[in-house]
Amino acid sequence: MRPPWRGRYPRSVTFPVVGMVGGGQLARMTHEAGIPLGIRFKLLSDTPQDSAAQVVSDVVIGDYRDLDTLRAFARGCDVITFDHEHVPTEHLRALEADGIPVRPGPDALVHAQDKGVMRARLDAIGVPCPRHRIVSDPADVVAFAEEGDGFPVVLKTVRGGYDGKGVWVVDSAEEAEDPFRAGVPVLAEEKVDYVRELAANVVRSPHGQAVAYPVVESQQVNGVCDTVIAPAPDLDPALALEAEEMALTIAKELGVVGHLAVELFQTRDGRILVNELAMRPHNSGHWSMDGAITSQFANHVRAVLDLPLGDPRPRAPWTVMVNVLGGDYPDMYSAYLHCMARDPQLKIHMYGKDVKPGRKVGHVNTYGDDLDDVLERARHAAGYLRGTITE
Repeated sequence: MRPPWRGRYPRSVTFPVVGMVGGGQLARMTHEAGIPLGIRFKLLSDTPQDSAAQVVSDVVIGDYRDLDTLRAFARGCDVITFDHEHVPTEHLRALEADGIPVRPGPDALVHAQDKGVMRARLDAIGVPCPRHRIVSDPADVVAFAEEGDGFPVVLKTVRGGYDGKGVWVVDSAEEAEDPFRAGVPVLAEEKVDYVRELAANVVRSPHGQAVAYPVVESQQVNGVCDTVIAPAPDLDPALALEAEEMALTIAKELGVVGHLAVELFQTRDGRILVNELAMRPHNSGHWSMDGAITSQFANHVRAVLDLPLGDPRPRAPWTVMVNVLGGDYPDMYSAYLHCMARDPQLKIHMYGKDVKPGRKVGHVNTYGDDLDDVLERARHAAGYLRGTITE
C-alpha cells in the first residue's frame, strides 16, 4: 500500500511544496527542474523582477534577513532550500525549531557561509587546503606572508564574498588595508601555484544516498566563471577519482543535503586543494542541464525531498558551458536567429535579467564528440549573444 504524503496542504493535493529562499537564476532553474515532477514551488524573493519571481506562481516579496518574514514564508512549505547562502544561521535554527525541514541545514550551511569555519572544519577532517589562518590587521598579514613564501597573499572576508567580490591579492601591508575596513574577520591564504581550477559536484540526500558528477574544468575571467568543460580534459583518472571521493567525504562529514560544489585548485606539483564550497546548485554544474542524464537542479530537488537520486552520468563525451555576460548589446533575442540556425544542437538558457555590462544574464550549452568543435560552438554562441562576435 502506498504511504500517504504527510503534507501541509489539502488532502486532495499529493505533491509537496518546496520553499526556495532567493529569487535568482539558480531558483529559476531549480523550479524548472521540478515542473516535470509536479513539485510545487513557493519563492521568497527580494523583488517581483527577480529571475525566478518572473516564472514561479507563488511568490512572497520580503527580506530573508527578517525572521518573522521567514517564518511566515515557511508556513505551507514542506521543506526550505536556497539559491544563496546568506540567510542568517540563527534564523535557520529557529525554522528547524518550528519543525520546518531546512536543507541543507544550518550546521552544514555555515561552512559555506563562513570561510574561517569552513577552513577549520576541512582541516579537522583531513581535507587538503591552501595554507591559511585568520589575520587581525595588515601587520599580521605581513607575519603570515613571512611564515611561508612571502607575498603575494590572498585575503578574503570570511562572509559575503562571491564572484571575486570580497577577495584581494596583495603584495604589501599597505595593499592589505582595504579588507579590514569591512568590519568582519579576514582570512589569509597562500597564493596557490596552480595550473587550472576544477570543480567536483555531488548531491546527497537525507538518508545518505549520494551521487558524483564528472569533475569539470572551470575557467575564470576577472574572478567570474566564464567556461566549464565536462569532463575536465586530460585529468588523470586517479586525480579525478580523488576529487570525487573528497567531495563525497565533505558532503557526508558536514551533513550536506542537496547539491554541493567543491571548487578546487590543481597544483603544478600534481595535488588538488579545496578553494571554496557552495551548498546549492552551482555555475560549474550548469552543463548538466543538457549534458547529464539528470541535471544538478533535478537532483537537488530530489535530494531536498529525500527522493531517490538520478543518474549523473554524461550524455556525450564532451559538454561545454559558457556564461553569457551583458555587454553593450542589450537586444539578445535578435541574436537567436543566427545562433540557432548556425547550431541546431545549441541550448540557450536566459535568466530574464536586464542586460548590464559584466552581469551574468544566461548561459549556453553545447555537446558532442570533438572537444575543439564543442568549445568553438559554445564560445561563438555566447560571444554572438553578447555582441562581441558579429558574424
